[in-house]
Amino acid sequence: MSTPDRRDFLLPDLGEGLTEGQVVEWLVQVGDRVSVDQPVARIETAKAVAEVPVPFEGVVVALHAGPGDTVAVGQPLLSVGPAPHEGSGAVLVGSGTAEPPRRRATRRPAPPLPPGDRPRVVSPVVRRLAAEHGLDLAGVAGSGPAGLVTRKDVESAIAGAGPGDGSPDGEPPARRLPLSASRRAMVERLSRSRREIPEATVWVDADATALLEAREALAAANPGVRVSVLCLLARFCVAGLVRHPELNATFDPEAGEVVQYPWVHLGFAAQTPRGLMVPVVRHAERRNLVGLAGELERLAAGARNGSLSPSDLAGGTFTVNNYGIYGVDGSAAIINHPEAAILGLGRIEERPWVVGGQLAVRKVTQLTLAFDHRVCDGEPAGRFLRFVADCVENPVVALGHL
Repeated sequence: MSTPDRRDFLLPDLGEGLTEGQVVEWLVQVGDRVSVDQPVARIETAKAVAEVPVPFEGVVVALHAGPGDTVAVGQPLLSVGPAPHEGSGAVLVGSGTAEPPRRRATRRPAPPLPPGDRPRVVSPVVRRLAAEHGLDLAGVAGSGPAGLVTRKDVESAIAGAGPGDGSPDGEPPARRLPLSASRRAMVERLSRSRREIPEATVWVDADATALLEAREALAAANPGVRVSVLCLLARFCVAGLVRHPELNATFDPEAGEVVQYPWVHLGFAAQTPRGLMVPVVRHAERRNLVGLAGELERLAAGARNGSLSPSDLAGGTFTVNNYGIYGVDGSAAIINHPEAAILGLGRIEERPWVVGGQLAVRKVTQLTLAFDHRVCDGEPAGRFLRFVADCVENPVVALGHL
């Protein structure tokens, strides 16, 4: 609780309906001096990893969570006391006091605690987790600063001591892997999709020989622009959604209505070090092929390095997924709730194919469309998929008309 000599910095509203964040890394330690708007922690939410700035200045007197701990919005993140010789110290944003020069606090190793002071646990979440599993914290070695016992330490101890985790003959215990904030959000979204959406699936094989030739020609004509197979597929999907808006929609169960969007915010599945993410190209219908390629590349790079903002990962109306890069032909894809459809592309491989009445070896792929049957029936879904397949088989003609 904040006092005249100490101010608690509460985890602020993170926007996008987010209610909690996970501490990835502290950028300050107890004893560091901080200034107004100085980033003090990297927080991972269901949408992205972001640095959180403190709204007042002073000296850090407490960190209320360890790396890996989850903090709810409105709960204390850290506490700041007055700097030496500054009286009450903490200066609120907008108080009118002149702001001192801003600087990053110098990190210094925390001094080791005397043996009698261990274990040091500052997170109530960690204490509750240990209590729920009957774990004595005195026997847990802390991996945090100055021997701080973190949530990961407790989970590791629980995994090692839990019944059934290892066999009597000395086999190593099973690993328990806590979910990150973004992974938990993805799990919830996919689970909700399976619970709520009565999905149907249609698929078709397509000759992608001309698609690969078109990609090579476009790459040669546009040096420095990465026109990928996913980019071409995305362009065809956008054109198909403009013609078949039934798939660019969502179902509102409260109102019992289908909501069709006049814009296309196109999501695409991206595998990253943080797990599966779905960046969103906003207003994809306004972009030409080169513009779409550039935005896909920007978002993919941001997804990999964790620099995307929450708005880059929200608001999609349709998703494309090139799972063929993993060497699979097809997939029973899960619709990205609350969207109404997802289109996937399987691997492109040589297969026997009839061309002009003659058997030939062609580059063939499978396109699969999963859609919400509450939003539309099989006819518009089939027409949309056939349109995209025709574009894949005749990309030069298709691009000339898009």
